[in-house]
Amino acid sequence: MGNTEVECCDVTCVHEDMIQKVKRRMPAEELMYGLADFYKVFGDATRVKILCVLLESEMCVCDLAELLGMTQSAISHQLRVLKQMKLVKNRREGKTVYYSLADRHIQAIISQGMEHIQE
Repeated sequence: MGNTEVECCDVTCVHEDMIQKVKRRMPAEELMYGLADFYKVFGDATRVKILCVLLESEMCVCDLAELLGMTQSAISHQLRVLKQMKLVKNRREGKTVYYSLADRHIQAIISQGMEHIQE
């Protein structure tokens, strides 16, 4: 990694016009909290693993547990969090429940995140 030192201005010079312009365009406070909560979901390695698996294929809890070497209970707990945040959806086929990514946005977020960290 390059220089990680944060550079600061040598003088204090507030650009009021720029501040006002940006202030008018800022999302509402509750939207920013919602966005922060959304990204917090990605802060857990198990949830990220589940999302990466589902990027490849829809899967039932049994298969997810087997693939990731975890209990079905642990997988179910994480799927509940992912579902609450609308990152995954499920469908029932007989006695089996299959999970998949909720939509193309989630696919793009995961793919772009992987691209970014591999640069």
